[in-house]
Amino acid sequence: MNPLLKQLLASLLFLATAFAAGDEMSPGTRARQFLTDLIQIDTTNPPGNETRVAEYLKQVADRYGIPCELVGNDPARLNFVARLAGSGAEKPLLLMAHEDVVPADRKQWTSYPFSADERDGYIYGRGADDTKNLLAAEMSVLIELKQQGIALNRDIILLSEADEEAGSTGIQWLIANAYGKIGATAALNESGTILETDSGARLFEVQTAEKIPTRITLTAHGMAGHAALPRPDNAIVHLARAILAVTGEQPVRLNATTRRNLAVLARLPEYAWLAPLLPDLENPARQAQAEAQLRARDAELDAGLHTTVSPTMLSAGVKINVIPNTAEAQIDVRRLPDESRDEVLARLRKMVNDPAVDAELTGVQDMPATQPSSMESPVYRAMERVLATSSPRAIVVPFMSRGATDGAFLRAKGMDVYGVPLFPHEHGASRAHGNDERISVTDLINGTGLLMRIVMTVAAP
Repeated sequence: MNPLLKQLLASLLFLATAFAAGDEMSPGTRARQFLTDLIQIDTTNPPGNETRVAEYLKQVADRYGIPCELVGNDPARLNFVARLAGSGAEKPLLLMAHEDVVPADRKQWTSYPFSADERDGYIYGRGADDTKNLLAAEMSVLIELKQQGIALNRDIILLSEADEEAGSTGIQWLIANAYGKIGATAALNESGTILETDSGARLFEVQTAEKIPTRITLTAHGMAGHAALPRPDNAIVHLARAILAVTGEQPVRLNATTRRNLAVLARLPEYAWLAPLLPDLENPARQAQAEAQLRARDAELDAGLHTTVSPTMLSAGVKINVIPNTAEAQIDVRRLPDESRDEVLARLRKMVNDPAVDAELTGVQDMPATQPSSMESPVYRAMERVLATSSPRAIVVPFMSRGATDGAFLRAKGMDVYGVPLFPHEHGASRAHGNDERISVTDLINGTGLLMRIVMTVAAP
């Protein structure tokens, strides 16, 4: 039987059984089934085909009497939007996740990436950690609110968006053409993390800011010729010097999120070394020395202090004994959220300082520069209270993600966007985009319950 048809029949059976029984399942159990179904719908981007997920979610929402619709300009790549109405006393809360997933190399997986195999307490599959797990939890919470008839002080909107992994066309279309359907005071999104520390504290890191990917191409020009005669204007030599130049030190620039993140970490025993460095990071005269010490101790923390530059691809030449006319390097830049791409490009050009080398932006998502989301908003405070009481040694801290989501587009509209920490990373590392991507069933169930508590605290106090 066709795998997609088999999955659809299984989903229909699950929904029919749950509906006939009055659906007395817990939110976590329901999320477990949803995640299995969602993984089995292949939405690899490109090409995406996210409408398959949108139609599945509509089928679920219709079963439970939740108003919803599919919206977008590409019939194959539609977004799903559902809404539970509240009293309107407060502005809406948006729950968001994306429908698409990155490609998976079948040869590198121990099972088919879209089978949603469950073994040894884990659900395996592309999207299990990014972000069909979150989508399954959000859908389950929406149903639980509907089933219990909870009186809400605000509308709860669920957005499942297309094309987050490649072009951000889904969210940009929604903002330009249907913002009234998703506009909210705040959004709960991906990229929050839960980390276990050596001292026993459990860090709930709420993502309030994110770095922005900015891709730059360096193209060096020179004189072609026979390799037997070295040339001072060799394009590859020019390019090598330019790469070394742009990978030099970038200016340290703290923001409200990174400043508070470092202050909280510095109070933990394993980060006692960090405390004396904090004043120097704010002092221009001592900043470089302090940053060098921090970088030597923790490269990941250091990456949050400044824009990062990583050469990733090289292209030059046609034959080993021929000096080429041009040489090219692709540079992956992760700029701070309050820096514009033009500001970063101008700085890198100045660092190159070579008329033989061009530095140009490469076409990718043009994400806007934004300030971090508020850490004083009612939504953040409510989330903070729930997370702080979720485990005996819980510590809630804002953080800036080194990766990127579509949150920047909503922050630019004035919406607070928070990466909500629901699911721990195995051994402190995410399996998103990796081989054998998976999530613990226990973590999925617990995370769904945690999300339920957060939404109840925000929308039904």
